[in-house]
Amino acid sequence: MARQGQNVVSLPESGPDDGIGRKLRLRRSIKGRSLQEVADKAEISIGLLSQIERGVTTPSLKSLRQVCAALDMPVGWLFDVPDGDHEDVVVRAGGRRVMTIGPKGMTKELLSPDSVPGIQMLRILVQPGGSSGDQPYNNESGSKCGVVVSGTLGLEVEGREYVLAPGDSFAFAATKMARFWCIGEQPVDLIWVVTPAVY
Repeated sequence: MARQGQNVVSLPESGPDDGIGRKLRLRRSIKGRSLQEVADKAEISIGLLSQIERGVTTPSLKSLRQVCAALDMPVGWLFDVPDGDHEDVVVRAGGRRVMTIGPKGMTKELLSPDSVPGIQMLRILVQPGGSSGDQPYNNESGSKCGVVVSGTLGLEVEGREYVLAPGDSFAFAATKMARFWCIGEQPVDLIWVVTPAVY
C-alpha cells in the first residue's frame, strides 16, 4: 500500500487469476533479477517462487515477506488500492485495499487505516480448499484475534487444532505458530485483528 511520498507503479490490467504473482513477477522484471536470484535471496525454492508468480499456490505470509524483502518492496504493495481518497480514521467500504492470494486461496481486505500501525484489522475470505499455507507461521511480537462471520474455520495454534463456527472467536500471542483453513464447501468470512500491523 502506498504511503504519502512513495511512488506508485501502475500495473497493467490482466486476468483474474494472477493477483500477487503478476505484481511479484513485474517487480522482479523491473529489478532485473532472475527467478534463481530472488529465490536464493528469499531462501525459498525456485519451484515455490515460480508457483507463486504463476498463481498456482497459496504462499504463506512468511514466504511473501521473504520474497518481498528479496525484491526490496513492502508487502503492502501487493494490495490493490482502489481509486479515491483514504482517510486517517475511517476506511470506506468501497476504499478497502485488497489482496487476493492463490486461485483457491483467500482474499484479504484491510479494514483499518494506515495511520494506526499499532493494530490492523482485516476481513479475510477463505475459499473452499484455501488456507494460510501448509506450514504454521508466527510473528516476532504482538497478538492476534478474530471472529468467524460465516463458514467453518479450521485453526491450528501450537499444534492444537480447533474448529470454529459462525460467531466463534479466538485470540492468541502472535509469537505462537499458527495456521488456518476453510472447512467444507462454504467460504469462510473472517474478521482478523493483529498487533502490530503486518501489511
